[in-house]
Amino acid sequence: MKIKRSIQVLALSLITSFSFSTLSQTALAQTKGGDQLYQPQVGQPGKDVVWVPTGDELVTKMLQTAKVTKDDLVYDLGAGDGKIAIAAGREFGARAIGIEYNPEMASLAQRNAERAGVADRVKIIRGDIFKEYFSKATVITMYLLPDLNLKLRPTLLKLKPGTRLVTNSFTMGDWEPDQVINSSGNTGYFWVVPAQVDGRWTLNGLEGHAVASIDLKQRYQRVGGTITLGNNPPQALMGVELHADELRFRFLDSSNQLQSVKATVKGNHMDAELLGTYSNNRFDAKRQ
Repeated sequence: MKIKRSIQVLALSLITSFSFSTLSQTALAQTKGGDQLYQPQVGQPGKDVVWVPTGDELVTKMLQTAKVTKDDLVYDLGAGDGKIAIAAGREFGARAIGIEYNPEMASLAQRNAERAGVADRVKIIRGDIFKEYFSKATVITMYLLPDLNLKLRPTLLKLKPGTRLVTNSFTMGDWEPDQVINSSGNTGYFWVVPAQVDGRWTLNGLEGHAVASIDLKQRYQRVGGTITLGNNPPQALMGVELHADELRFRFLDSSNQLQSVKATVKGNHMDAELLGTYSNNRFDAKRQ
């Protein structure tokens, strides 16, 4: 009886030891960024970049700067182990989709989302960021090299005005960021996609001016231009600001009174109003 009991105790001890060993290995694997099925190595080569995970603090600050909420759809381009997409879902309640070229990494990221309890809101797909469709995104996050940012830039500028973009470490060339993010020695950059307003716009219904137009010159979110009222020579617009689809500017009317305008850009059309007036202050504009 004593021998049998000793064997049972020994067996239980071995099973328990094996279980703790397995759990320890799993915990260690996940700490390193992987799991028992796949162990990525920091600096390992990918299609266009090497894999280096974004630090936790910077991830949170990037998403905070973009003001991510439960109403957002976040796309992480080059998702790696899924850290940013998972944080968007877990910490901010957003829906998130990560695009990752490496199939083993994409599978790992999806398992990480399941372990984090956000698989209902976070999906990682295996795909090429230059081929996948992400125009429905309200927020886009990236940790790519400068040449890849530049390659993506034309596509990003065609996204819906107001789409928020955040990158880790690298800029968009001469597209100046709206905000620089600093986090314990690490840097991120933030942009809001501007509406495209370059060109000549005919103003219809501007009070006191049967014929009027504005000519706008645009460089990303920076805009300048002139306004022409009737047969008068063009005059420079003042205080021109473009944020997402909202354009604001000031000008002197025919009575030499300063007028302020706020307009919402909708493709080749604007709905506009004169601010601070109680008469017929609504008008519209059409791009020629």
